[in-house]
Amino acid sequence: MKNEKQKVVTIGGGSGQFALLSGLRDLEGIEITAVVSMADSGGSTGRLRDELGILPPGDVLKCILALSPHHDIARIIFLKRFIKDRRLQGHNAGNMLLTMLSQYTGSFPTGVQALAEILDAKGTILPVTIDKATLVAELTDGSHIYGETAIDIPRGTQREKIRNVFLVPHHSDSISVYPLVIEAINGANYIIIGPGDLFTSIIPNLIVPGVKEALQETSAKILYIINIMTKFGETHNFTGPDFVRKLEECIERQVDGIIYNAEKP
Repeated sequence: MKNEKQKVVTIGGGSGQFALLSGLRDLEGIEITAVVSMADSGGSTGRLRDELGILPPGDVLKCILALSPHHDIARIIFLKRFIKDRRLQGHNAGNMLLTMLSQYTGSFPTGVQALAEILDAKGTILPVTIDKATLVAELTDGSHIYGETAIDIPRGTQREKIRNVFLVPHHSDSISVYPLVIEAINGANYIIIGPGDLFTSIIPNLIVPGVKEALQETSAKILYIINIMTKFGETHNFTGPDFVRKLEECIERQVDGIIYNAEKP
């Protein structure tokens, strides 16, 4: 049908996907589904995950705020961090509210849906998995780094290159993709991967069992947005083709289009 909305699925983490979703939010004629990594382990998110056993809320919160028509005031309110209270220091109101809603509704996805409805988010936000896991990086010297934050922020000025990353489940032998993610990929017209840190925001979505296979089988056009800069410890000295090559190695297929900045930032 001529007036049928085009279904757009975005895949990434928090910061990069926030920028993308902010740009897509007000476009007419599209239906947005954001698939979000559950590998985040830093700051308020990491503390809530470790202390309360919940899935990391931070990246999901950013995506909800990006899709909300109230995003300007919502960012001020929900991303404001507590400073004086010793127990709450470093936490922000949004992470705390999303944690409370998840516990009140009985699951993380329903908590996400509840906050999205409160903020009138234009679209659907899905965790790539609801199984808890730790992201691990294998370096070219055979050593391993455990945790998204440790991978993201290297110690010192030199580190071996990342060979690959994988997920270690917390409570079972494997992790499973959240079923609605596969449904969204199967029904999409366009799938946009990135922008975002390649090894700590993007690939953690793609290595969840079932995601790669769905991307291989989908009839949607897959677009990859390359970061405007490399990142020390992750993609230092990468060229544009290096980003594309690594992504395509991960999903074992070619993307249909690449968006990149050809000018110096």
